[in-house]
Amino acid sequence: MSRKPELKGRAARLARLIPIGGGAGAARTPFVLLVVLLLGGGLIGLLVLNSALSEGAFKLDDLQRQTKSLTDEEQALQRDVDAYSAPDALQRRARELGMVPGGDPAFLNPDGTVKGVPSAAAEQSTASPAAVRPPEVLSPYPSGTPSPSSSPRAATASPPAPTTTAPSTPPARPSTTPGR
Repeated sequence: MSRKPELKGRAARLARLIPIGGGAGAARTPFVLLVVLLLGGGLIGLLVLNSALSEGAFKLDDLQRQTKSLTDEEQALQRDVDAYSAPDALQRRARELGMVPGGDPAFLNPDGTVKGVPSAAAEQSTASPAAVRPPEVLSPYPSGTPSPSSSPRAATASPPAPTTTAPSTPPARPSTTPGR
């Protein structure tokens, strides 16, 4: 009933370039399929990328936790080293081992002359002889826990050594200086 008007000139030329009829649906199918595949591939790629990032975040969290515990352990060990290397702790340990403070030193100059007057180390008084401690006392084990040398098997294998106990002094407190 309604008839298409006949096109003339430029419109007629353009109309010839556009196909008319059912052939347009067949040409559109590969394009739609390509778009769907690209979108699906993009979504799968994003899913894989998101999973990899999440896995990396979990590893990072574990590594940060491990770093924190190792840093805490390092600081505790550094406090122990500082406590053992404090002058009063060194002096106490030296006295426990029977050492005495040295006398005045003398120095030799390159030409062979002596600078200073040497003196002998102060002798230890006979009233308090050097406390010789057996290895069990100097062991790193606390007094409440048995050391490996005080096991029942070791006690039956060798006779106990004579012990001289010296008054125990508490260990030196670690430095409270920041950064140490």
